[in-house]
Amino acid sequence: MQRAEDCLQETLLRAWRNPEAQTHNGRWSRAWLFTVARHIAIDSIRAREARVPEASGERIDRHAARNDAIQQLLDAHEVHEALTSLPEHFRTTLVEIYFRERSVAETADILKVPIGTVKSRTFYGLQALREALAARRRPDGC
Repeated sequence: MQRAEDCLQETLLRAWRNPEAQTHNGRWSRAWLFTVARHIAIDSIRAREARVPEASGERIDRHAARNDAIQQLLDAHEVHEALTSLPEHFRTTLVEIYFRERSVAETADILKVPIGTVKSRTFYGLQALREALAARRRPDGC
């Protein structure tokens, strides 16, 4: 619909700019108008076919590799670096809970701390890890 409106608008603009195309009674020749419109439509089609189709940003994510080994390795390195920057009590708690897949009770027994301490260290440790990862992704580190 938009292309048809653009074609019509361009045809009328060219008619306005070419008063010599008018007939003796002041009207534009229908044959001239149809010919101009046809040429505009053909030019539009040729221009579209000559260009490489543009990909919208919405569809790019659908083409991303799901199991990209290199990206997984880079992500693991980023998490490892951010994890090593955390205080030891946060780091050991997160390693036990998420990497060794231990329960809160098991982690509490291993670290010899109350269950509530494991829960709070997990919460604040994740928060600190999130901030460390965000700081690593910012170019200025702030």
